[in-house]
Amino acid sequence: MFKTLFGLGGPKVDLGQKINEGAQIIDVRTPDEFRSGHVKGAVNIPLDRLQGQLAKIDKNKAVITCCRSGARSGMAADMLKNAGFDAYNGGPWQNVQALK
Repeated sequence: MFKTLFGLGGPKVDLGQKINEGAQIIDVRTPDEFRSGHVKGAVNIPLDRLQGQLAKIDKNKAVITCCRSGARSGMAADMLKNAGFDAYNGGPWQNVQALK
């Protein structure tokens, strides 16, 4: 609510549209979490390994990050943005799954 009142949220992005346009989905949970369920087509790169795996991600496509709750994916999206990627925090993986 405060973000909306003070205009701090920035422009809203349609993640479903980004997915339709070919965005990469990076799931930053642990391999065990990923095995318990994930978005079809998502790539699992745990947050603690992301910095060393940037070469595996296509810089020419948007990236949507996801995790269990949205906290790790937010950190991952920030890390990717700082590295020059067009990255978005998709939040919990189930939310991203629902957009497909």
